[in-house]
Amino acid sequence: MTAPVILWFRRDLRLSDQPALAAAVASGAPIIPLYILDDDTPKHRKMGSASRWWLHHSLKALDQDLQKLGSRLILRAGKSDEILAALAAETNASAIHCIRHYEPWWRNAEKAAAHGLHEGCSLICHDGNYLLPAGAVTTGSGGQYKIYTPFMRALWQRMPPPAPLAPPTHVAVPGNWPASDDIVAWNLLPTKPDWSSDMVRMWTPGAAGAKDRVEAFVDKARFYDEKRNLPSVEGSSFLSAHLHFGEISAAACWHATMQAGGSVDVFLKELVWRDYAQNVIVQMPEYGAKNARDAFDKLPWRDLSDPAVKADFVAWTKGRTGYPIVDAGMRQLWATGWMHNRVRMIAASFLVKHLLIDWREGEKWFWDTLVDADYGSNAVNWQWTAGTGVDSNMFVRIMAPLSQSEKFDAARYIRTWVPELAALQEPYIHDPDEYGARPKSYPRKIIGHKAARERALAAFAVTKD
Repeated sequence: MTAPVILWFRRDLRLSDQPALAAAVASGAPIIPLYILDDDTPKHRKMGSASRWWLHHSLKALDQDLQKLGSRLILRAGKSDEILAALAAETNASAIHCIRHYEPWWRNAEKAAAHGLHEGCSLICHDGNYLLPAGAVTTGSGGQYKIYTPFMRALWQRMPPPAPLAPPTHVAVPGNWPASDDIVAWNLLPTKPDWSSDMVRMWTPGAAGAKDRVEAFVDKARFYDEKRNLPSVEGSSFLSAHLHFGEISAAACWHATMQAGGSVDVFLKELVWRDYAQNVIVQMPEYGAKNARDAFDKLPWRDLSDPAVKADFVAWTKGRTGYPIVDAGMRQLWATGWMHNRVRMIAASFLVKHLLIDWREGEKWFWDTLVDADYGSNAVNWQWTAGTGVDSNMFVRIMAPLSQSEKFDAARYIRTWVPELAALQEPYIHDPDEYGARPKSYPRKIIGHKAARERALAAFAVTKD
């Protein structure tokens, strides 16, 4: 019998526009689709709780899609290179096909896996999770871009991406299937307590859910630029988690959005930003844990071992800071695993500059609570906000959350997520403390904006010494 090939899924949980699957099908060999739950290779980057909830449902959806083709998904838990080597030997596989990933632990795993396979079996990595492979966009001298704008302009010249590949109509299967774990035994879902009720209502993980989301977005994509900053309006695409888990490709999103007509460039540049983030972490693998600007290593962040500082951090995580738009965002994050993009910037800036707490603490919290927690994007966004990144906002530009709330018409958003303030009208709802309208059930501001700004600027001055 023809030796099988293994199709190694990671963050590419789809059958459409899946180059690794297409190559496996083209080989004519029986295909063994495989997902490995690997909590060993990422070490401190073990998948967060919200992402694990999404993964459970996405894997079930992928298995159902495979079963429609007469195939199935094999589940194994353990260190990726060891599982791949063992399964390849067990099945006498001739090759392993996968889509290339850029997180530092996955790059290491790909190298280890390639060296650990039996003779006659090879690891074949394909591109397909981004508009272009990381490193493909170079400067005139052949170097790598670190700044977004020139990177975007260079990439834009090579767009649109190739048309998406159609899903296969047939997948050859092995005569004997290897053993598979039971996904229930992986305990990916929360139980005590089960905090996922709002997530269940909001999300449909899987390729079908991604298809529904992109079709719904196409109808409003031409209004994206004018509505994306308004948290009270559903102007977002809601595609970030689907893109992160690879349930839809960036190329498919690009081509679908172009059908909307009108000006959709602002959204398309969000897809370019995803590519930019991957290019950054390929050049600087420790970007999620290390300041890109060395001067910020001297910034005197407040110490979380101090009970008062810890209390401030907890208040931020629970949405109890006394700043309504920040609190609405943090509560939305906890309930749904997602936060409106404008509010993410406001909430992140508040932690870093109003509370003077190290951006890495916020990055870790987002990593655990976001369903779209992406190493590259999360790290690049936090370092942009903190002013510590290679391409970032200046630290001295300190967002004023109260005026941002009013500017972007967040009243209805606040009423949704901070019910204690639901009875307040504008402008009182944006700053109930200032207007003497704060109900007893809602906390006072944990620090005033002026005091926070002065403290942040004094801390920043240390980096200039």
